[in-house]
Amino acid sequence: MVLSLSCLLMLGSRGSWGASVNSSRAESLTVRNCLERMSPGLNLGNTLEAIPNETAWGNPPPAEAFFKAVHSAGFRSIWIPVAWAQYADRENQIRLPWLVHVKEVVRSATRSGLYVVINIHWDGGWMQPTAAQSSAVNARLSKFWTQIATNFRDFDDHLLFAGTNEVHVEGNYAPPTSENVDVQNSFNQTFVDAVRATGGQNRSRFLVVQSYNADIDNAVKFNAKLPNDRSKGRLMMEVHYYSPYNFTLNEKSDIWQWGAKATDPHAKDPWGDEGYVDAQFQKMKEAFVDRGAPVVLGEYAAGLKPKYPGMKTYRNEWDRYVTQSAYRHGLVPMYWDIGSAEGLFSRIDGAPMDPELIKTITEALK
Repeated sequence: MVLSLSCLLMLGSRGSWGASVNSSRAESLTVRNCLERMSPGLNLGNTLEAIPNETAWGNPPPAEAFFKAVHSAGFRSIWIPVAWAQYADRENQIRLPWLVHVKEVVRSATRSGLYVVINIHWDGGWMQPTAAQSSAVNARLSKFWTQIATNFRDFDDHLLFAGTNEVHVEGNYAPPTSENVDVQNSFNQTFVDAVRATGGQNRSRFLVVQSYNADIDNAVKFNAKLPNDRSKGRLMMEVHYYSPYNFTLNEKSDIWQWGAKATDPHAKDPWGDEGYVDAQFQKMKEAFVDRGAPVVLGEYAAGLKPKYPGMKTYRNEWDRYVTQSAYRHGLVPMYWDIGSAEGLFSRIDGAPMDPELIKTITEALK
C-alpha cells in the first residue's frame, strides 16, 4: 500500500499551523517523510509504565535483542510508555537511577535502528483535567518534562517525546466539558513549553500532543488548534483506536467476529466495520494531516477470547485493516503490544511469539 503522491505533498506543504519542510533537514525526520520512516510501529506495553515497578505486570526489562528483532521484522518505530511519579521524591525530582535506566532502554532501541517515542503514561492517574487541579498538575508536568527533556537533550531526531496519555477525568468516559478541554489543552502547552526551553536537540525535536482521552472525535472537535510552538511544523497529534469496544476489549462480550467476512450476525457488532474505520481516519486526515500536522495512531489492538478460538482470524483481519487504513490516510500506526504470553516478540531474546500477526501488520503497508 503506497500513500498517494498528492497526500505526501500535502504532508509537506504549508498548512494553517505554518508547517513547512526545511530543506537543510532533508536527511532528518520531517513532516514529509515521517509517515514512511516510522510505519509501522510497536508499543512496549506493560513494562516501563508498570506500577509499582517495571516487572510488576509480567514483563522483564527489555533486552536489546528484542529491539533488534522488532526492527528486523519490519517495524520502524517503537513507543515506550513510561511511569515517572513512582520514581520521584516529594519535590517531583526524578531519581537518577530511573533516568539512567530509561536512557539505556532508549539507546538500545535507537541502536537497533528504530525511531522511539517516550511519554508520561497513566502514571497513577495524577493528570486530572479539572480547574481545581490544573495549577498543581501543570507545575508537576513542567518539572517532569524539564528533567526528562534535559536528560535526553543530545539525542537526535530518532527520539520523539509525547506529553501525556489518555487524559480524562478518572472513571468518566463521557464527552468532556469545556473546562476539561481547556485544562487538557493547557497540559499540551505546558509540555511543549517545558521541552523547548531545555535547548539542544529539543529546540526542534518532534513533539506529540494528544486529543482528550486520545479520542478521534474529540481531536477533531476540541483539539484541532495545536499548542503554540516556537519551532514551526514540529508537532504531531496522537489518537488511539479500539472500536468496536465489544470486539476489541470487552472480555465479557460474546462479540468475536468483525468485518465484511463475518459469517454470524449475532457474533458481530452492528457498527465499527471497514467503512467506519476509514471514516474515522479520514477525519484525522482532513483535520490534521492535510493541514501539515502528522498524526500518530499511538495505540490499537484487539484481544482474543479463549472461548472463541475462531476469533483469531477476525482479530488478525481487524489488525490488518486498521493498520492499512491508518497508513493510507496518513496516520503512523503503532500497535499496542502488552508482552507476556500475548506479545508479538519475546522481551528476553526477541524470538517471534506470534509470527502470523507480525506478518499481518508489517505486510499491511505493502
